[in-house]
Amino acid sequence: MILTLAVTLVVAAAALAGVTVLIPRTPTVPLDRRRPFRTESDSQLTRFAGSAVDAIDGFLAKRNVRFFNREALENAGLRLSQADFLLLVIIGAFVGGLVGVVVAGPLLGLLLVLAAPFVGHMVLGFLSGKRRAKFDQQLGDTLQLLSGSLRAGHSILRAIDAAANESQAPTSEEMRRVISETSLGRDLLASLNDTAERMKNEDFVWISQAIQINREVGGNLAEVMDQVNETIRERSEIKGHIKSLAAEGKFSAYILMALPIGIMGMLMVVSPGYMDKMFTTLLGGIMSVASVILMTIGGLWMRKIIDLKF
Repeated sequence: MILTLAVTLVVAAAALAGVTVLIPRTPTVPLDRRRPFRTESDSQLTRFAGSAVDAIDGFLAKRNVRFFNREALENAGLRLSQADFLLLVIIGAFVGGLVGVVVAGPLLGLLLVLAAPFVGHMVLGFLSGKRRAKFDQQLGDTLQLLSGSLRAGHSILRAIDAAANESQAPTSEEMRRVISETSLGRDLLASLNDTAERMKNEDFVWISQAIQINREVGGNLAEVMDQVNETIRERSEIKGHIKSLAAEGKFSAYILMALPIGIMGMLMVVSPGYMDKMFTTLLGGIMSVASVILMTIGGLWMRKIIDLKF
């Protein structure tokens, strides 16, 4: 019995040795690959920018600054923080002031520095308007996706989720925001109303009202969506006609606003001393200020005329 046990142990040891030799070993990871991945060190400019952003962020944390806030940046479609955008405005003011001092002197440099925040505000307004216009153009396709999902038997939340996945930005971003807010416990109608207010879109208000009425009285929501979609497409067609008819007035307004500035710039290039009296004498200064005021009033007046509400 002892001999049999010994032979069995010897055979098992030999089998284990053979298995150990024949089975390929698991490749070991080199030591340098097991170390944490380390990127190259940041440049001095990157570290300085990061320090500046942290300083601005600390300054904003102690104060309620509504200028260039997160809501305005989100409406413009920018994935930047308030501190990042303020740093860009400060850099733009510094560069503009430096260029103004080199080109025309300290007065122009100071004016360009003061104009930097207004330029930043205009950029955010332009991007927000462009994003809202794109959302309005995609609204018909969004309604078609919603009605198709409702006909397939999905709920309104599932239909909005499908529209978020199938649509393009900014519709996809706004629909995902509605889904996220609803999943966190917010009422769907409140999220839809906020989206309509954020996008300043009256047509989207109709969608929210249609969903609210359907929740209260019931009915075929897909059919209601189709009717709203047809109405919105007709309104879009009317908008296109009105924009084409108002294009001539807008072009005339742009020409009338740019003509005095262009003539002044041409005179300063052709004959640099011709416009000196407008900036060096009291009467010239008064006339310059009066011309700026009158041009501003005329521009606002023409904008009011060609900006049709319907």
